[in-house]
Amino acid sequence: MIGIDLVKISRIERLIKRFGDKALQKFLSKNEISLIKNHKTAAGFWATKEACSKALGVGIGKECSFFDITISKTTKGAPLLKLSQKLMSDFNIKNMSVSITHDGEYAIAVVAIETF
Repeated sequence: MIGIDLVKISRIERLIKRFGDKALQKFLSKNEISLIKNHKTAAGFWATKEACSKALGVGIGKECSFFDITISKTTKGAPLLKLSQKLMSDFNIKNMSVSITHDGEYAIAVVAIETF
């Protein structure tokens, strides 16, 4: 299963300027917030969580919240995804991969999920 999301970076930048850390707390954990370097990184994380929920075929909502999806980084700085145990078992997930990119005004994320 594959999910993709595109977000305009200025949209996330406006949210952060208006609401500060409270904006980030709506979709990121404390550990994820500590990884945010700027509004571009935040936009990439938003796109990643949206792309992951789309790969699951449910979107963000009752079956999958922003907090069921956790983003971390490898020692080399590559993004890693971790899902809640509930999602892992409900969707029979075997493996996941993610790619995040930024270009100009946009952040894009693609998530691929392999199931059993």
